[in-house]
Amino acid sequence: MSGQRRQLSICADDFGLSAAISRSIAELARRGRLNAVACLTNSGRWLESAPMLSDLPPSVENGLHFNLTDGTPLSAELRWHWPRLPTLPKLILMAHVGRLPLQAIGSEWQSQWQRFVDTVGEVPRFVDGHQHVHHLPGVRDVVLAALAAVRRPIAVRNTGCVRGPGNALRRMLIERTGGIALQRCLRDLHMAHNSVLLGVYDFRDPDYRRRVQGWLATAPATGGLLFCHPGQALDREPGPTDPIAFARLRERDYLASEAFAEDLAESGVTLGPGWTRRPSVG
Repeated sequence: MSGQRRQLSICADDFGLSAAISRSIAELARRGRLNAVACLTNSGRWLESAPMLSDLPPSVENGLHFNLTDGTPLSAELRWHWPRLPTLPKLILMAHVGRLPLQAIGSEWQSQWQRFVDTVGEVPRFVDGHQHVHHLPGVRDVVLAALAAVRRPIAVRNTGCVRGPGNALRRMLIERTGGIALQRCLRDLHMAHNSVLLGVYDFRDPDYRRRVQGWLATAPATGGLLFCHPGQALDREPGPTDPIAFARLRERDYLASEAFAEDLAESGVTLGPGWTRRPSVG
C-alpha cells in the first residue's frame, strides 16, 4: 500500500440518459464506489431517474451535467435555433468563431438548472458539461455569470489540467478548446474547482482496470476528480445514440468489483470532495 493517503472525487457522468445507466450509477454510489453524480436534466428519462437520487448517502454530491450536444433543448428559445442539439465538433467550431446563440443558451442553462432544482429539491452541488461544453468560449461566460448570481457557492469542473497517462492528444484538445481559459477564470473568481481532471481515454480499451490504476497513481494529494461513465443493461441498442455503450458496461463491472476496492487501497486513495479554491496545479 502507498504510504501517502490521497483523496479523490469519482464522478459518474450521464445520470438520467437512460434508466439503466441511472440505476447503475445509483447502485455504485450506494456501495461507496463513487461520490459524485452528474445529471442530464434535458433527457427524456430524467424524471424517471431523478427519484433514484433520494436515498444516496449524504457524502454523494449531485450536480448538473449541462448538455448542449445530445437530444433536444428544454427551452423554447434554443429549440428555435436548434430543434436538435448539434454535434460536439459543430458546437466547438461555432463557439470558436463566435457564432453561438448565447442568449438562447442562457435560457437553456436556466431551464436545465431549474429542472434539476424542481426534481431534486435543491440546487446542484457542482456543475460541469456533457462532453465538457461548459468550458467553450461564450458558454463558459454564460455558466459563470449564472453561478455568480446564486447565493451559495457552487463548484465547477475544471478541464484546464487533464492528466494521463496516455491519450495526450485528447487531453490537450480538452485543455485547449476551453479548459485552460476556464481554469484561469475559476482561479480569478476564487470559485471552487478540482485541481486535476482524470478519466480521459478513447472508450475502446478493454482493460479499464489498467486505465484506472494509471489515474490513481497520477492523482494529487487533494483536489483530484476522476470522471467515468458506468452503465447497466442497456435500454437501447449500442449504436449512434450511445456509441460508448460497451465501455459503460466495462466501467460498471470494474467499479462494482473487489478489484477496484483493492486498487484504491493499494494506491492509498480514499473518496472525498474534489473541490478546492486554492490555485490549480499545472
